[in-house]
Amino acid sequence: MHEQLARVSHSIEIHLLYASIVWLAAWLLTSMQRGTATAKYWIWVATSLNFILPLSLIPDRFWPSQLSWFTPRSIILAAGNGIPLSAPAIAVLWVVWSLGAVLMLTRLSSRINGARRETRATPEASFFMHGVPVRFAANRKCPAVDGVLRPQIALPDGIDRLLTERELNAVLIHELRHAKRRDNLIRLIHEASLCALWFHPLVWITGSRLALYRELSCDESVSRRARGEDLVSALAKLAEPEDASLLQATASSFISHRLARLAGDQTRRTDVAANTMLAVAFGAVLFAAALGPAAQSAASYACAHTHADHR
Repeated sequence: MHEQLARVSHSIEIHLLYASIVWLAAWLLTSMQRGTATAKYWIWVATSLNFILPLSLIPDRFWPSQLSWFTPRSIILAAGNGIPLSAPAIAVLWVVWSLGAVLMLTRLSSRINGARRETRATPEASFFMHGVPVRFAANRKCPAVDGVLRPQIALPDGIDRLLTERELNAVLIHELRHAKRRDNLIRLIHEASLCALWFHPLVWITGSRLALYRELSCDESVSRRARGEDLVSALAKLAEPEDASLLQATASSFISHRLARLAGDQTRRTDVAANTMLAVAFGAVLFAAALGPAAQSAASYACAHTHADHR
């Protein structure tokens, strides 16, 4: 039992090492000025998914031994000779992880149940926008998309009096992008992975980067329809409404980043070359990080068979 736990722990360490390298590449690439927010958003989505796809945990026999060239034997041996942990230490670590995972699952379940209660309290759709129901609800404090598999746009009562028709349309275009792209599902997947990797600070930071570029990329869809100025005006009103009881400042999350990006996107065209460069560079790092644990498993498997043959 101790050997199995130690082996799983070691495989997780290797996987998280490579996943952290992918995270670093995502941070550096998305920090560049060039490239659209949408391209950077998908880079962070891939980074998030990479944390919960531990290729190193796949049994050794499923990896072809030819992959062992990718990781030198010295690295394999060095990685295998990490800090030795006793059986009680490993058991304590698993108990601590389990407690943290349970707390995170409880937190996520509470949020999901709260969102369901808000959705049930929302009245029937007032109208549809490209097949997505749009509802006005007194219990909503800011425009948002509810639902995971069947998204619907929820607007606070009175927003049509606060915003002009063009401003409201710009807000709806933004929220429609969230709904069509199933951003709530992507967010849920990341939060589920956070329940398992709650101890890893980079996974928490990934969530904040996902949230930022999720908003910026939806703002881009508004800019492409020449409604960027209307959205800027709407965000200003939502951040400081005349009726303080109507909306909250949370309606304009990442307000400074969004306003700065919208101001710069008024005349900016999609940079296809920059997006291609970002995709190719990140794809190369992601591919190498996927081969790393696979190569290590293949090398370990080859070493084990060589040792058995010598016997």
